[in-house]
Amino acid sequence: MIFNLSSSKTLVALAVASSVMLAGCSATANTSSSQQSALPATKVAAVVNTPANVGSQNITLEQAMADPDWMGNKPENAYWAADSSTIIYAQKQQGSTLRDVYSQPVTSQTAQQVALNKLHTVGSSKAVYSKNKMLAAYTFKGNVFVKNLKTGELKQITATSASESKPQFLNNGDLVYRQGNVFFKVDLKTGLTTELANLKLADEPKGLQEPSSYIAKEQHKLIEFVALQQKNKQDKQTRNKQINEQNSSIANTSYYLGDGNTVKEVQLSPNGDALIVVVQKQQSWRGEGDIMPNYITNDATIEPKKARRRVADAKEQTSELVYINLADKTQKTLSFDTLPGFDEDVLAKVKKENYARDGKTYKSEKTPRGINLIMDWGFEQSPIVWNDDGSQVAIMLEAWDNKDRWIATVDFESNKLVSQHRLHDDAWIAYAFNNFGWLHNSNTLYYLSEESGYSQLYKKPLSGKATALTQGKFEVSNLTLTSDNSAIYYKANVEHPGLYEIYRVDPQTGNNEQVTDLNGMTDYTLSPDESKLLLNHSTIMKPTELYVADAKANTTAKQLTHTVSDEFLAKKLTAPKIVAVPSSHTDQPIYAKVYYPSDYVEGETGKTRKAVIFNHGAGYLQNSHMGFSVYFREFMFHSLLADEGYIVMDMDYRASKGYGRDWRTAIYRQMGTPETQDLADGVKWMAQNANVDTKAVGTYGGSYGGFMTFMALFTAPELFQSGAALRPVTDWAHYNTGYTANILNHPDVDPIAYERSSPIYYAEGLNKRLLINAPMVDDNVFFQDSVRLVQRLIELKKQNFETAIFPVEPHGFVQPSSWLDEYRRIHKLFKETL
Repeated sequence: MIFNLSSSKTLVALAVASSVMLAGCSATANTSSSQQSALPATKVAAVVNTPANVGSQNITLEQAMADPDWMGNKPENAYWAADSSTIIYAQKQQGSTLRDVYSQPVTSQTAQQVALNKLHTVGSSKAVYSKNKMLAAYTFKGNVFVKNLKTGELKQITATSASESKPQFLNNGDLVYRQGNVFFKVDLKTGLTTELANLKLADEPKGLQEPSSYIAKEQHKLIEFVALQQKNKQDKQTRNKQINEQNSSIANTSYYLGDGNTVKEVQLSPNGDALIVVVQKQQSWRGEGDIMPNYITNDATIEPKKARRRVADAKEQTSELVYINLADKTQKTLSFDTLPGFDEDVLAKVKKENYARDGKTYKSEKTPRGINLIMDWGFEQSPIVWNDDGSQVAIMLEAWDNKDRWIATVDFESNKLVSQHRLHDDAWIAYAFNNFGWLHNSNTLYYLSEESGYSQLYKKPLSGKATALTQGKFEVSNLTLTSDNSAIYYKANVEHPGLYEIYRVDPQTGNNEQVTDLNGMTDYTLSPDESKLLLNHSTIMKPTELYVADAKANTTAKQLTHTVSDEFLAKKLTAPKIVAVPSSHTDQPIYAKVYYPSDYVEGETGKTRKAVIFNHGAGYLQNSHMGFSVYFREFMFHSLLADEGYIVMDMDYRASKGYGRDWRTAIYRQMGTPETQDLADGVKWMAQNANVDTKAVGTYGGSYGGFMTFMALFTAPELFQSGAALRPVTDWAHYNTGYTANILNHPDVDPIAYERSSPIYYAEGLNKRLLINAPMVDDNVFFQDSVRLVQRLIELKKQNFETAIFPVEPHGFVQPSSWLDEYRRIHKLFKETL
């Protein structure tokens, strides 16, 4: 099938030859391409047209760092009401952290604030629908509500001080909800509530025990009273058991999952007759010494705030997968030993290298790996998914070492897992692109996989091979299947890595269609009746607003909200150009935003320019896209710098999101090295294309960007004249497990990777001006990171660094005064050094 793009975009001003398809990760399951959509080659854009500069009022540093209320408060957490004709969203109050809820018909430009006493009536983004689509169920403040979509009647099902959650309609029309680890079923016709299952984190009671020791046996033999007491207790226990088994009015629903365990996830079958439960040994998220002092408190004391465990202290965990048959009240543990590679020594090469450094020899042996549910940062679905009739269940699992992902089903007769798909990556499995599910009324799975080098969509019948439904050098995400199986909607950056639109594919034919054509960053939610799309859309120069469109190919969107302030629109802000910087180390270019001064003339000679490179945070994040940046303060700061004559570059260095698997994993076991190489290419490009003096370039960034600032100044000291590191990582062994262990393995296995990637080991390389801005109540990157590096710099007798501390700030600064102080220091640094 041919992907038919009817877009009339003029985004790409200059295109060069197609870049080479990336590869590098593989799936064990074979993939058939007989129905793959043949997508047009993705062009590499050298320059992308972006909007012109807008407004006439110059931005000041004070305004850029002020409370963002002045920009207008965008709609938040928008979702469809059950009627598919009304949008519900929250909006921050001016001058307050409180949010108000608004209701807006899609036919109107006016929203109405929902009164506090009516908040329970507007539904939820997590509402679920009955099989006949006549009823919607949701929770509000821990209580369950059911709405009749035909009559509009709203019925409150629970009104308790406990917290009910996760409503679910069964195939017979009954409603199920959870109260902790207890499942309740409600017959909506009679109102009868029945306990389905009570998952107890305890060992099963042993009941009355017969005497076992010598003296106990003799006691029962010699003392008639003791023997009689034992008999009476036994009779009572037997009678209670008979009543529970023979009297249907009594709930007999306890299932024991073991003392010291915790339930990680549980899913009830749509027939209400089976549960899949995942349990782990309970483990504290911290150690006793993991504290963070808070010096600014209400009572002027020092508060020892609890902090998370470091990756260096993490211990391997594995889960237990339990199948509970509620019909015959049996429970069985499903072993992982049927998963291909469950006992492979996938880190043998890494271990061998680390052993050899210590003069030891590593001997590889097979041993069961820790296996748990997949961890996906953006998951809004469960890693356990039943098909419609409850005959099959799919579970997405991941190895503790982050090298394998499995989609497995269950052979209930043989009580074993059946691997449907294995995705192996020598680096790590992405913590995104893990959406999966079942086509309705079928035994066919659909899922995302990076096996081609990019996240693409596949389908697979249980007894057959997988088929690619999309194919190309772009990333597919955010899947929504329609109830009739006619389409799977998805988000993708098909036309340019930084341009995201909505598409859909027919899972039967593989025919793909473009749905939106809005030129920016677009997310979507399909309406309950599947006739419309709610769109969150932004452009480089304009923050997110809500739009609505018919759910069809080449749709036209209508803007619903207009929340951006006139004051913001009046500001003179520099529209960055997105350029493709040639890379010295890869076939792909490095996409970057470039902010030019207003007096800059292309090809100018004579006067040379000074420049700043900004390093975005998170590592795996994309900022050189065509939507409004999450770094809105930095966007305004860069406009201010451009007004002062600086060239400013904002690079999507290797490890950034949006560019495929090889780009994502380029930093495996060497964080900081590929990124610094990309920064060097950025400086070179600015010298050749923007008249920049390479001896007048500075760099800065926060979090991962702060880490990159350190690595650049320490390992390539001639590249920049100065740098500012904000809330920076200095030693990856002190960061968290979920992020770090993917990229660097675990410190006890791969210390080489941590030493190779942590700035504290390279501090002797500093010979240029460095500013360290460190928040003190940062529970993400600990203040200790900066403290340890400062001590190292002191011991190395370095004189060209300074530190600013921010006593009340967490990782993401909150107070405008702190933002202003921080960026005044950065601004001053560049003025003095460039």
